[in-house]
Amino acid sequence: MPDPNLPPPYETPQAPIPPSAAPPPPPPPPEPPPPLPPAPREDEAALREALASTVPDTPEREPEPEPEQRGGWFARLKAGLSRSTARLTETITTVFRKRKLDDEALEELEDTLITADLGLPAARRIVEGFRKTRFGKEVTDEEVKATLAESIAEILVPVAKPLELRPARAPHVVLVVGVNGTGKTTTIAKLGQQYRREGLKVMLAAGDTFRAAAVEQLQIWGERTGCPVVAPAKMGADAAGLAHDALARAKAEGMDVLLIDTAGRLHNKSALMEELRKIIRVIRRLDETAPHSVLLTLDATTGQNALSQVKVFREMVEVDGLAVTKLDGSAKGGVVVALAQEFGLPVHFVGVGEKADDLRPFTARDFARGLVGLD
Repeated sequence: MPDPNLPPPYETPQAPIPPSAAPPPPPPPPEPPPPLPPAPREDEAALREALASTVPDTPEREPEPEPEQRGGWFARLKAGLSRSTARLTETITTVFRKRKLDDEALEELEDTLITADLGLPAARRIVEGFRKTRFGKEVTDEEVKATLAESIAEILVPVAKPLELRPARAPHVVLVVGVNGTGKTTTIAKLGQQYRREGLKVMLAAGDTFRAAAVEQLQIWGERTGCPVVAPAKMGADAAGLAHDALARAKAEGMDVLLIDTAGRLHNKSALMEELRKIIRVIRRLDETAPHSVLLTLDATTGQNALSQVKVFREMVEVDGLAVTKLDGSAKGGVVVALAQEFGLPVHFVGVGEKADDLRPFTARDFARGLVGLD
């Protein structure tokens, strides 16, 4: 084997090869591929937020207010209602591409409305409106949707009323009631944050004294929003006593709003009824007009069960307004129409997500058009 340190051996020169006969030069060696970028490091805060996004009704989901550049509230409402819209309009699109509005068509329309959780009374009212104005005429699916949106809005307009705070009664006491799991605690936290942005002084009362998770959740929200929280000294404490202490403190500290959470266990209806009535009796020792609002939260995913919940809670307390939550996770958003037709109670708020800005005052025409998929 030749020594690499020695010069190469002498080679006899050869005659040059004519250019025409010379072989082509070898191709240049391929450039090595660029090195792969290093794998990005996980941002622990972002990872925690992503994981938290899979868990409903937890304060960890709450970031800074969502910017409106994504299309505004109506776009978010429409997107949140998309599952309900599909359930309502798929049949309409198929059946009414171009068709005479006869008895058979109206029967199909009524069945579609009932299936979409608008309820029998509202469905019949809407169909009768079609019968009076469009019967026997050729209609398209878009015409049916437009007329349907107008009919739904007509039912909803009388109940689309904001929750009016009365500063002269400060603090304005809002008693929030509802079945566990409907979003009472989250609704209170969202309202607290929204009122704080409006410059109001808000206090929260963790009156669901048997659920440690509800108390802890409200305390976390209170820290984030700057709302003081009155919590029980121990689990199972008297909810009426806590509400009394909260109102006394709210008065002493000059609060504008007091939001009181309550239990929602319906397995023992008589006990829950007595607890709610006791809360009202006790806080009226400090303010005979309190509570100034009784807000019932309803989970849209329960569909027609929401109607039975309204009946039950109206037996216990004088419910004077509704907040319908979780519309974004439901195909049963039509139940809002059924509630309006059945009870006529004001619908103060609807929720289409878990951020504070995803709970907004209810607007009838926006909801009606969003429900049928119109812009």
